[in-house]
Amino acid sequence: MIILLSPAKTLDFESEPSLMELPTKQPPLLDQSRELIKRLQGFNEAQLSELMGLSDKLSTLNVKRYQQWSGEGDKPAIYAFKGDVYQGLNAQSMSRELIDVAERRVLILSGLYGALSPLTQIEPHRLEMGTKLETEYGKNLYQFWGERVTEEVNKALASNASQQVINLASKEYSKVIKSAKLNAEVITPVFKDEKGGQYKIISFFAKRARGLLTRHLLEVVGETTQNKQRGLESFTSAGYRFNPDGSTLEAPLFLRSEADRLQYS
Repeated sequence: MIILLSPAKTLDFESEPSLMELPTKQPPLLDQSRELIKRLQGFNEAQLSELMGLSDKLSTLNVKRYQQWSGEGDKPAIYAFKGDVYQGLNAQSMSRELIDVAERRVLILSGLYGALSPLTQIEPHRLEMGTKLETEYGKNLYQFWGERVTEEVNKALASNASQQVINLASKEYSKVIKSAKLNAEVITPVFKDEKGGQYKIISFFAKRARGLLTRHLLEVVGETTQNKQRGLESFTSAGYRFNPDGSTLEAPLFLRSEADRLQYS
């Protein structure tokens, strides 16, 4: 089992990781990242704002980030990202053993880095996968990355002797994966919360649930190797429950009642 996650816009490069002296590594596609950074270093604040739809403040910040980017890395990815998914994952509370499991089983898709394992060193940046950044490979990052990210997923699958991908990345990021070239079946869980008597996908809660499910799967990964569905179906964090009636093998459905959401808020 390989779990795919999206990165986060919110970053934390100030606090120290809860576990020190971890065996960190360099990004596997660092040469491609350098190509993108070189391209981005040619943008001024106004051009970057237009490209990414950023405020003046964020444009100034990211122009500075690109100019200072060295490729050496400042912090492991699993500790650097601080968005809703990563709050659900809560890496700061993970043991060394669980971090090791995550390093083998999780890949974070990235506009700048392509694919990252949790202990890959990264630097502050902003480059979403959907950005229409023109390069010699095409008009956007999907064309830039081509099949490279899919190849990284296949390498992770092979190293784990696995034929299953749990896709917990957003559509924007998972689109970079070439399904026809992937040596695995893809399972994409769906999370719905009750609101006004109806169940619907609420982005904020769904993102948090992706992190919670990632944590759950990492904790029970030893049990899921023999039965691919058991680990998913046993997920009950924050009040979510597997719903067999609305599920398919490719898209297991998890529902949470309004009462449960209020209880865990």
